[in-house]
Amino acid sequence: MNRAEQPAGAEVPGRKRRCDWCPPDDPLYVKYHDEEWGVPVRNGRHLFEMLCLEGAQAGLSWRVILHKRSNYRSAFLGFQPERLSSWTEADVARALTNPGIVRNRRKVEAVVGNARAVVTHFNGDLDRFAECLWTFVDGKPIQHGFVTAADVPAEDSHSRALSAALQKLGFKFVGPTIVYAFMQAVGMVNDHLTGCFRHAETS
Repeated sequence: MNRAEQPAGAEVPGRKRRCDWCPPDDPLYVKYHDEEWGVPVRNGRHLFEMLCLEGAQAGLSWRVILHKRSNYRSAFLGFQPERLSSWTEADVARALTNPGIVRNRRKVEAVVGNARAVVTHFNGDLDRFAECLWTFVDGKPIQHGFVTAADVPAEDSHSRALSAALQKLGFKFVGPTIVYAFMQAVGMVNDHLTGCFRHAETS
């Protein structure tokens, strides 16, 4: 589920207007919305991290993953593909005992497999990985002008194309809906609603 589809929080008079999906009672989530979501990211390591985290949230809410993000960074060695690519079954088993992450074997194995895909197809070069991802939006953010959460799609032609390319390279948990949420998060598309104060700031 992409962020724009999640339930809206109550609007408080005098408060900055934010996207409907941003829960006003969660300071960490508000900070994420205000400072991170939709900001164009070119850093390959961060892009790799976010792609893996979006996969981890499949079937769950982003709030769950956001509040576990520091645990994920620790458990998965700062999302460094070259280190993760050498993980053994014992390393996967150890991660599955970690209560600080979602202990789903397929999702843990996907992180390791995704790291190996980066090493295999990009020689571990995260700059090349980042450049590849951005080619799917011609190198610049797509600017949308959605008014309500109902206007925001769950996927589009760009996420379908990127999803297919990643899957061909061996990446897992990168279906078109997951990839669209990833693209929203890292600013490949600007899906802040037009009434949100961040829409203009990320345009």
